Amino acid sequence: MPFSDLVRRVFYCDNRPMKRREFTWMAGAISLETALGIGRPDRLEAAPSKADFTLRIAPVSVELAAGQTIRTVAYNGRVPGPVLRMKEGKRISVDVFNDTDVPELVHWHGQHITAEADGAEEQGSPFVPARGHLRISFTPKPAGTRWYHTHAMAMDDMTRGAYSGQYGFLLVEPRSQPGNYDQEVFLAGRHWNPSILHRGAPNNDWTVDYKLCTLGGRALGFGEPIRVHQGQKVLFRILNADATRQLNLALPGHKFRVIALDGNPVPTPTSVDLLTVAVAERVDAVVEMNQPGVWVLGSTRDEDRKIGMGVVIEYADRKGEPQWKALENPTWDYTVFGTQAKAPEPDGKFDLMFMMLPDEGKPFNRWAINDKVWPDIDPLMVKAGKRYRIALHNGMEDGHPVHLHRHSFELVSVGGKPTSGIFKDTVNVPRNTVVEVDFVANNPGPSLLHCHMQQHMDYGFKTIVKYS
Repeated sequence: MPFSDLVRRVFYCDNRPMKRREFTWMAGAISLETALGIGRPDRLEAAPSKADFTLRIAPVSVELAAGQTIRTVAYNGRVPGPVLRMKEGKRISVDVFNDTDVPELVHWHGQHITAEADGAEEQGSPFVPARGHLRISFTPKPAGTRWYHTHAMAMDDMTRGAYSGQYGFLLVEPRSQPGNYDQEVFLAGRHWNPSILHRGAPNNDWTVDYKLCTLGGRALGFGEPIRVHQGQKVLFRILNADATRQLNLALPGHKFRVIALDGNPVPTPTSVDLLTVAVAERVDAVVEMNQPGVWVLGSTRDEDRKIGMGVVIEYADRKGEPQWKALENPTWDYTVFGTQAKAPEPDGKFDLMFMMLPDEGKPFNRWAINDKVWPDIDPLMVKAGKRYRIALHNGMEDGHPVHLHRHSFELVSVGGKPTSGIFKDTVNVPRNTVVEVDFVANNPGPSLLHCHMQQHMDYGFKTIVKYS
């Protein structure tokens, strides 16, 4: 029996007794591995020692707004899950317990780790079995605002995958970090109570509608405000943890000085009025508190604020109703955070065209890349150490947040506008736009490339990067 199967028998709660010869073989294999110094980095571990972190996947009831309690599945009995703080380069282990009746996957979004530890079925990552346990170990890198979430497919089940409450911040702290802010605030945006909606002409597609929003785990006006003092510099770590919806945020009278995108410092920190955060993206922005009052930090969409997408910012010694003022002609442009340096010529190029297939009369539409639907799709073949350019072509009405696992990529152009120095792991490709990104093939193993909108990923919008 293979070594990995024996490990799974112990740690996947297999009730079949282990035979003596199997136990003896496993002990010998472990001793041989130790003697030869064979490492198994970033994977399931059979170590009996206490893990650095513990996550428990279980059903939970959460009151998100006054009189509105939802039943979902979450980590450690809370939504969002706990903020996991790790040190860059310091190996850690996580015990994941699954108290549900279905297998689960935990994806460490934005981490450059092995395919096995990464938490994606398409890459061969092991599931956390139903009513079972899995120990995962990896070395956190790179530093920055990352996150962890389920990578299970939902299909038309609105209780699973990204429609559930399985998400949380992962902060990988650098070896040294300057103290350039006075307060740190984590805010994850999320839509709740999803339902399937069929849109007729001209779209003729299936989408998801929602009845409730939260920013930071509670709906606008429910729970405590964020309390600040005049003159403070507050670092907001913003995450769009939604299954399908883009997040547009503003804080009237204040500007966001964007210092990092997807956890990676930008070469040109810039102050903006609006933060646009596509599904799975993160933005780190410092706000100088220089407009005393009680304000709403919230969605620029009136419909979303009405159902909870916002949080109250309350200055010391200020009371009253939270104020909101609409922005005039707000815009968001990745390229203002980059430089004009010319990107190196890549060693290879890929052109990927996205396409929604015709309505088949049931949820949801299927999606194709270059006319092929997962799993019947051509992989992107790369060689270790080489630089590759991917041109992402979107001719559809909706934007697509495209995520590459286990790597970072550099933005090269957005809608024909060149830029450089902006490194991300997820990029929004607006409608009728081409976005070009470069990545270095520096983390061997299969790496998933997909749209992070849950129903698009579930129904074919993905491919795999494979090392030759």
